[in-house]
Amino acid sequence: MSKAVRYRHWIFDMDGTLTVAAHDFDAIRKELNIAIGTPILEAINSMPPALAKQTNEKLHQLELDIAAQSVAQPDAEAMLANLEAQGCQLAILTRNAEDIAQVTLEAAGLSRFFPQDLVIGREKCLPKPDPQGLQHLLTGWQASAQHAVMVGDYVFDLQAGRNAGTATVHFSPANEFHWPELSDHCINTLAEITEINQH
Repeated sequence: MSKAVRYRHWIFDMDGTLTVAAHDFDAIRKELNIAIGTPILEAINSMPPALAKQTNEKLHQLELDIAAQSVAQPDAEAMLANLEAQGCQLAILTRNAEDIAQVTLEAAGLSRFFPQDLVIGREKCLPKPDPQGLQHLLTGWQASAQHAVMVGDYVFDLQAGRNAGTATVHFSPANEFHWPELSDHCINTLAEITEINQH
């Protein structure tokens, strides 16, 4: 591997990062009778078991419908191919369910970059901002956090990276960077990742 590579282990959020944002979270909250502004997974976890099960099933169907229509972000495929060619390891850490993540990646044409065991969803680890998913990946790779980076479009992604000790990249196509204290790099196109990694 080239000595010019800055980070060897790249962990990506999926929805809104590798794929074009398609979730209307307030509409989903309304559909699930969850208060606006409340994190969805945490709200479901606080429900009585029977209601939580019913709400989870409804959420799963809503997410599945969205997943089937997923579109890759501009430059996503070329960026991932570039990192792969540099010998970097790639994974996904999502608050989504893993079967929905697979549907999303297939629809977006990105599944070839991510073996199933490197797509970590909410079944396997506590959801971001908890660092458990990142720690799981780093342990599996026998990798140090200082050689890894978490890429995402939301505060939970950046907090997870900080909590795990990795570098963080905040991706915002709208060029709106609300959490500079949590971000090592701020980008508005995925093509910029190639530049970040050549240091």
